[in-house]
Parts: sequence; C-alpha cells; structure tokens
Amino acid sequence: MTSVTSVDGDFFGPLGYSGWFPWTALGLLVLVAAWYAFVFLSTRRRPAAQDAARPVPFAAPDLDRLRRDYLQRIDAVDREAAAGTRTSRSSHQELSLLIRSFVRDASGVDATRMTLAELRAEGPPAGNQPTRGLPAAADAIAAMYPAEFAALPAPGVPDAARTAREVVRSWN
Repeated sequence: MTSVTSVDGDFFGPLGYSGWFPWTALGLLVLVAAWYAFVFLSTRRRPAAQDAARPVPFAAPDLDRLRRDYLQRIDAVDREAAAGTRTSRSSHQELSLLIRSFVRDASGVDATRMTLAELRAEGPPAGNQPTRGLPAAADAIAAMYPAEFAALPAPGVPDAARTAREVVRSWN
C-alpha cells in the first residue's frame, strides 16, 4: 500500500472509502437473492396449475354429424384422386390422417400423434369412452402404410377410401 505525502513532507495515512460502498454492495446482494427467490417461486408447480394440467374428461361429440363430416372429406379425397388432381401417395396419406383425426374427434385419443404400435396398444381414454373402433382404425392405417411410404407405386385409392369409410361408419 502506498502512502500519500503532501508537498511540505507531512505524512498522511491511506485514504478511506466512502460510506455508501458497503451499502451498495449489500443492496446488490439483496437484489441477487431476490432475483433467485423470484425465479424459484415463479417456476414451481402450484396446486392450481396441477389441477389445470390434469386431463379433462372427454365429452362425447355428436357422432352422426362427425361421421357425415368425415365421410364427406373422404369422398373429396377419393374424387380428387379419381380426377388426377391428387397423387395416389398423397391420397393415402390424407386418408390415413382423416382416420386418425376421426379417432381423435370421436374418442379423445389423439391418434394423429401416435405411432401404429401406440395406436394398437391404446386403452380407453379418460372418461372410459368406448374404443371398439380403435383396432379397426389401426388395421386400416396399417393397410395404408405401404402406399404412404413405399417407393413402389401405391395401390388404388378407391380401396383405401372404402376402408376409411368403413372405419368411420362402424365406429361406436
């Protein structure tokens, strides 16, 4: 540590620091602690948030209206494929998606995000809604896989559309 001397040679001790330095350091420590407390408390799961995260019981839709809507959409894909405005591969992909969407809308099982194995293993959704149509839907989707993913030309769309219609009509 160096000492300061005046021009006339008198010795002065080390200079002191201002009194606000310790208070500033203490204030910064309090701010950092408050920030950590805020982050910890705001990211915790609260009981109300846990209740909101629980699955809501599935409300059964108007199945007749739902069937009508999906049968019209399947017919539209079949017509587009017959007219040549849609390829066989994209028709099969769309029909598979329509079956999966119908399962989701009719049962509450989100089949649009499931693999075929998951769809086959799916049990009753929340609310114990009937799932007798799930095996038929899984079989229909499995039958469309070769046309959706194979490098070879896909089989005819009318057969796939007929299968999709049967899944929708027989759902209960």
